[in-house]
Amino acid sequence: MLQLERIQTEIELLSETDFVRLRNWFAQKDWERWDEQLAADVAAGKLDFLRQEALTAET
Repeated sequence: MLQLERIQTEIELLSETDFVRLRNWFAQKDWERWDEQLAADVAAGKLDFLRQEALTAET
């Protein structure tokens, strides 16, 4: 936990400009991880039920 506390302290010391850059970078990384997880779930068939629901709703 010490590493996280150190990172938090460093973030508190950032200038406004650097904080905005970090926030944007972090948001981008978060979306990338979400996309990777979604792709993995699709590949594993975890979302097949949604496809089936959509096909059933069409008829």
